[in-house]
Amino acid sequence: MRAVVLGLAVAVCGCTRTPPPACITVDTECTSNYVPTFDNVYNNTLANSCGSQRNSCHSESGHMANLSMADEPTAYAALLDNSSIDPSRKRVVPGDPSCSLMIVRTDSPGADYQMPIGDALSAGDRCALIQWVAAGAPGPGSGSAQ
Repeated sequence: MRAVVLGLAVAVCGCTRTPPPACITVDTECTSNYVPTFDNVYNNTLANSCGSQRNSCHSESGHMANLSMADEPTAYAALLDNSSIDPSRKRVVPGDPSCSLMIVRTDSPGADYQMPIGDALSAGDRCALIQWVAAGAPGPGSGSAQ
């Protein structure tokens, strides 16, 4: 009975039993669903999959891991500000998607630590995140949005 309750608590709160690895292997030559600028990453993937009211883990009302995706400037600042998390881990390491916690968690479908919880991002959306980080994680308004 205790195992069932613990399993249910893990499923409800999004806690993981297995911590994510420090780094993973990523394919930066993948095929993105869109041009990987931050504006596109935010509007096509982050707002809908991580910060909308439908999935409120990182919305205006739900700041899991002190990470808000309520709007574009807030999301960008939070992704690059690593002061509120474990100093040995960085959410986004500009130029290094393989060791960026956001990439490790979003590019590990089916893993215990996968984000978003439940349905994984599509391969094309994961690719856009990877390519954006690989390009140095430029901020809002950088590059041409399509």
